[in-house]
Amino acid sequence: MKDTTRHQGKRRQLVEIVKNKGVTNKAVLDAIGNIPRHFFMDSSFEDHAYQDKAFPIAADQTISQPYTVAFQSELLQVKRGDQVLEIGTGSGYQTAVLCELGAKVYSIERQQELFKKTKLFLSKLGYRPKFLSFGDGYKGLPEYAPFDSIIVTAGAPYVPKPLLSQLKIGGRLVIPVGDDPQVMTLFVRVEATKFEKKEFGEFRFVPLLEDKN
Repeated sequence: MKDTTRHQGKRRQLVEIVKNKGVTNKAVLDAIGNIPRHFFMDSSFEDHAYQDKAFPIAADQTISQPYTVAFQSELLQVKRGDQVLEIGTGSGYQTAVLCELGAKVYSIERQQELFKKTKLFLSKLGYRPKFLSFGDGYKGLPEYAPFDSIIVTAGAPYVPKPLLSQLKIGGRLVIPVGDDPQVMTLFVRVEATKFEKKEFGEFRFVPLLEDKN
């Protein structure tokens, strides 16, 4: 796996595209600029790696569009040392972005093939999430809660209550809600039983599947 000056140049162009679409968080833009996205895709599709679009990966899943990854990451407002729960490890690209932002990442993947592959791959690249889990994302990880923020990288038909309950006060849940397309939704836990909700327009994700293991 090589990261050439050509790849780096294409990444700089990608950062400009994401910036022009409205992402302003410098740490997020730096992460997009630093991470060799072509490593997360089959080498025969390398030319697609720095286009701003989603792309199929193993187990009928996709690697999210870079803009979507940046947009969700910006909404999380990650600070160094934050405990972040990711639902849907997928290719590990979003996981790598969270690691670059200095988060302690806990991630759940429900496709076993993808879980095994990504776990090996992330450590090979030098990304060290705190905990990678094979399981049902709807349940979250209560044993590691509460989290500073939670990101869901698949379309959820409804908002899973366990995820809301695993947020710290002041914590943020970023989740695409609905069937197709989904509405990007932010929940902020303002009190034990009170949440503020904001919506940020339509996005397209693969569905978040429940109890399939």
